[in-house]
Amino acid sequence: MTTTTDSLPHQAGSASQSASPPSSPARQSATPRATLWRSGLLAAVTWLALGALVLQWPNKEVGFSDWAYTDEFGYVALVIAGVLALLAAGGSFTARLVHLLRPAGQWLVALPLLLLVWEILTAKLGLLPTPFFAPPQALIEVYGEDWPRLGLSTAHSLRLLAHGFASGALVGFLVGVWIGWSRIAGYWVHPVLRFLGPVPASALLPLAFFFAPSSYAAAVFLIALASFFPIAVLTWSGVAAVNKSYYDVARTLGASESFLVLRVAIPAALPQVFVGLFMGLGASFSVLVTAEMMGVKAGLGWYLQWAQGWAAYSNMYAALFVMAVLCSGLITLLFKVRDHALSWQKGTVKW
Repeated sequence: MTTTTDSLPHQAGSASQSASPPSSPARQSATPRATLWRSGLLAAVTWLALGALVLQWPNKEVGFSDWAYTDEFGYVALVIAGVLALLAAGGSFTARLVHLLRPAGQWLVALPLLLLVWEILTAKLGLLPTPFFAPPQALIEVYGEDWPRLGLSTAHSLRLLAHGFASGALVGFLVGVWIGWSRIAGYWVHPVLRFLGPVPASALLPLAFFFAPSSYAAAVFLIALASFFPIAVLTWSGVAAVNKSYYDVARTLGASESFLVLRVAIPAALPQVFVGLFMGLGASFSVLVTAEMMGVKAGLGWYLQWAQGWAAYSNMYAALFVMAVLCSGLITLLFKVRDHALSWQKGTVKW
């Protein structure tokens, strides 16, 4: 009996010791492991090759002295190569940052290769004719010297897009809910929407500038019209597709008509509404450029027309790059809003 009771503390201690180790691997897996980032080293080599080629290979002079900001472009590539090399070989000091950059490792390799081909075909060999094609350092020159005009144009485009898209989205959402809920609206308004909705908003450009009190108001109307149709149609489709049993359950619990619209129909139709918002944003962005080219005195569309008139193709490419970043950023922001509003459907549509 004595030997049995004396062995209990020893067994309990051994049991506690055997139970404690499994918690340590979980803690270790929570922190990123410090391993060699091979894609980062390869990216550093490609950026180093880009910088060396830009600095050591002289530009081909075609009709003028030389491309400006060539040395700055080469030094930036060398700095990026150094930063990537430090991150790749930094060990535990840079493990967390490498963990964030690791999914983009292949793009960090492909980007300097694309810039290298672009630089060789334009500045080094001159195979692509100037001034229609400009090397990468020409964009740096535009951003460094013409940033006040380009920044002001971007701000004007954002303001115009915000006014037009917000107006079209609001009216389209309300009309879509009205058509989807009311039989009278579905009978009278829906055929008109199907008949006039597919007409491109840019086709009404002359009428809009004739009847509108100002060119800015005409541009806002065209952008709102471009975003109105997809938002209204998809909102109507979402409201009309709501399961009727939801309404029956809510009515048995004493729900009013307004409760059925605000708490049942609209929440159930939100996935379709966001699809319409994505489509409307793309359509309004294309109409934005067209409207600014015709009558607005500032904006990215106006900047493109101004650069084309002066044969400043480098400025055109710089503005197109800003437009691409702007449109992609707005769509990404809209997806963030969608994921927050529809967290129960997160991951169904990705960008």
